[in-house]
Amino acid sequence: MTNTVLPLLRLAAACLDRALCTLSMRIAVVVAIVVAVSSSAHAAAPFEVKVTGTGPDVLMIPGLASSGAVWDDTVGQLCATHRCHVFTLAGFAGVPAQPGPLLDNVDAALAAYIERQHLKAPTVIGHSLGGFVALKLALDHPADVGKLVIVDALPALGAVRMDSLTPQQLHDFAPQMRAQLMAQDPADYAAGQARQIASMATAPADVARVQAWGRESERVAVIAAMTDMLGEDLRPRLAGIKAPTLVMGSWISYKDVSTLEQTRAIYERQYQALAGVRIAMSPAGRHFIMLDDPKWFESTLEAFVQ
Repeated sequence: MTNTVLPLLRLAAACLDRALCTLSMRIAVVVAIVVAVSSSAHAAAPFEVKVTGTGPDVLMIPGLASSGAVWDDTVGQLCATHRCHVFTLAGFAGVPAQPGPLLDNVDAALAAYIERQHLKAPTVIGHSLGGFVALKLALDHPADVGKLVIVDALPALGAVRMDSLTPQQLHDFAPQMRAQLMAQDPADYAAGQARQIASMATAPADVARVQAWGRESERVAVIAAMTDMLGEDLRPRLAGIKAPTLVMGSWISYKDVSTLEQTRAIYERQYQALAGVRIAMSPAGRHFIMLDDPKWFESTLEAFVQ
């Protein structure tokens, strides 16, 4: 409980003695406690959010170590007719990290945000780790999601090379991966992150921007979120998603080792339990499809959302 609320509670206890407080003073103390608790809960949300536009609501969740600014071009197009809620998650791109499991905390906080803002079954769009969070939200809070758009994310990323891995095996693997990454020399970790990002977008300016977000992200938060995602398998639960779902996939980064059809088959196998899912493969986009293949991305998104 915050330092603001505790003194108010002490004052409220004192006010039980009518000789110390008038009725109006007691009412004022109660109101102050409600405001303080509400403000404290809002401040504790594991994300920052920027709202623009008017119309049907759309939630946009960026990926690992990314800023909500990754959606800027999408906002410019979509938010002429929609109200866009653009998030940046705690620990990423300069937003302070918070204790506890980020994925679960964001899942719960998004549901609370939807309720608090009185949003009516908004469209939820998530990229990469943000797509995984969007899947969790649709599973844990199905009434909160109208339509679901998953941008280059899988329900079991840890099983991408071996479909037969079980949820328990993925769960057991995650702590080992976390320990290995935390044991890395900081310079080696930063260099590896920069190399990985360089393979995820094409334009040098986009690569530099995403790398900057990575440098502004807190290493412990990034590693914890990534290994939590790798250790969780949503495939057995996918049948519980009731929202119409579009999955956008990328393949061009793997063209030297895989055809578009072979890469698409990975998505189809991972999402096979999700009835009615639509899978669309970007012809030219790397992992950051919205940056690499914007015309295809925007037209595919608008056709689904409208």
